[in-house]
Amino acid sequence: MTQSEIRSALAELGREPSRSLGQNFLHDQNLCRAIVRQIAPGPGECVVEIGPGLGALTEPLAETGAEVLALEKDRVLAERLQRVFTGRIEVVPGDALEFDLRPLWPRQPVKILGNLPYYVSSQLIFHFCSELSPARRALFLVQREMAERLCAAPGSAEYGLPTVLLGRRWRMTRGRLLPAGVFHPAPKVESALIDFELRGPGELPVCDASVFERAARAGFSQRRKQLRKLLAGEFPALDWTAVRAAAGISDTARAEELALEQWIALANALAPVGAAQDVHGEMFDVVDADDRVIDRRSRGEVHANNLWHRAIHLLLTNRAGEIFLQKRSLAKDQNPGAWGSSAAGHVDAGEDYEAAARREIREELGLDAGLVSLREAVRLPPTAGNGWEFVRVFRAEAEGPFRCPPSEVEIGAFFPLPVVREWLRRRPQDFTPAFQECWQAVLG
Repeated sequence: MTQSEIRSALAELGREPSRSLGQNFLHDQNLCRAIVRQIAPGPGECVVEIGPGLGALTEPLAETGAEVLALEKDRVLAERLQRVFTGRIEVVPGDALEFDLRPLWPRQPVKILGNLPYYVSSQLIFHFCSELSPARRALFLVQREMAERLCAAPGSAEYGLPTVLLGRRWRMTRGRLLPAGVFHPAPKVESALIDFELRGPGELPVCDASVFERAARAGFSQRRKQLRKLLAGEFPALDWTAVRAAAGISDTARAEELALEQWIALANALAPVGAAQDVHGEMFDVVDADDRVIDRRSRGEVHANNLWHRAIHLLLTNRAGEIFLQKRSLAKDQNPGAWGSSAAGHVDAGEDYEAAARREIREELGLDAGLVSLREAVRLPPTAGNGWEFVRVFRAEAEGPFRCPPSEVEIGAFFPLPVVREWLRRRPQDFTPAFQECWQAVLG
């Protein structure tokens, strides 16, 4: 939109740009098209636009053939967008900070684009770049100062907590600077584009995300203090000598001196994530066609030779009727990175099905298994899809919070059943074959 078109549209609506909503409308059409080209939306891709306003970025987005989901807090502007772009985009009125990210998972691939209000840009970025977001790319227009903070190098004055927390999952690159004159009204500061690209598997070591965040928040809580003193307050049993040696940092290190890789090493020194599975050391019962034990072999032998064995799956729901799903760690020997049941695992040699289910509740969810009421839902025969396992599926209810070990689970979250149903329909490849069988048998 041109500046005159913006003024005309606002006049028709009887509105002035809202300071409380941080409204600064882009009016350089060439710039808007360049921004859309940078995020490169493809036909059929889902692009979530935060704060479309009068539609300066929305128009070139809609022309790409992408599925545009426009989140607009201003009710009047949301209604205008619905009129102007009828049938071309989906408008979601309301506060973007309250937008539920979970229904986006069936709509992958997802990209995020937003000319963010300065006063709430940090909160919006953390929300849309959280672990629950399925986005792999995001492009935000923010205050120049914020872009420089997020892309700052260790040891600089700008380097801080947001740089570290977001950097664990995202590579952030500051793009072009935008002068105040490309906005109406013109803000008092320069703006900048910042490009977020999700890190690939194995790009950085795995760590316990909650320990990583606790350590970083403690470390940056008082920038002038040494880490040793700040971490001792957050981790009372801290053995600083051992931790600093394992992380490779100095005795007098301060938070702003540590690079991202050192923060990850520090988190792993505080709470090691555990070793990869020992496929030869773990023993399973091998069973016959009647599920009777006939032998005992290692995990590696069982899988390599397609021997019949036993497993359990847990489908856990909360009071809202949502199901807890886990995304398997990339360290798993089978289906790494795939979404699966609330908890699942093999029945160890000499163990029965219910005992295995309660062990997995403790190991994968961090719950007191004795407080969880289990009921058997269904029994499934061995198939190629479930890895030649006799499977017993258990149901249970719990609200959490859960403590999922990073060596086992990358992400865990509750999802509404209709979202999972649509997700399975659109993208069955995102799920383990065994979970798909369990879902079909119990909830399909």
